[in-house]
Amino acid sequence: MPKSSRSVSGSRNTTGVLPQAANEKDIADQTTLGSTGQHHEESTLDPGVYEGLAGFRLAMRHFFAYSETTVTAAGITSQQYQALLAIKVAPQSEVTMKDLARQMLLQPNGAVQLVDRMVVAGLVKRTQATKDKRSVFVGLTPFGQSLLEELALGHVREMLLHEPLLAESLARLRRLAKLL
Repeated sequence: MPKSSRSVSGSRNTTGVLPQAANEKDIADQTTLGSTGQHHEESTLDPGVYEGLAGFRLAMRHFFAYSETTVTAAGITSQQYQALLAIKVAPQSEVTMKDLARQMLLQPNGAVQLVDRMVVAGLVKRTQATKDKRSVFVGLTPFGQSLLEELALGHVREMLLHEPLLAESLARLRRLAKLL
């Protein structure tokens, strides 16, 4: 029976920083892809690849858990927070419904429903385009701007808290990827 309680590095590591891969140069010898892109049964990746991926995912899980808790406490959804960010970084902090749908990976009717809920919550406002009356711009309200700024500050702090694990994981994967 496989050990499910085994930590990523094989030993308990309370620092959150994963150890260096023992022998990174061997990864090229250990990984062989067939012509179909499938791994041969005898192929294995260097343990550092798994450690890098696990560390990256751990840092992201911490961040997303923080984000979900924080935006919920603020009375909005993660999707609404992402929409606020997408609107804020758009030129003049306004985005068309079509562009918002594309950035949010939504169908146009899904973006309309999202914006409808955000308008009711006082986060955004709609503005009719002057040149093309069929287009609608979505912009932040003062309340939406204020809430976004507060949430963004907390999110940046949370990301920086996990920066060492994230940076080490990405650096490990970058080193190992060069050997593939």
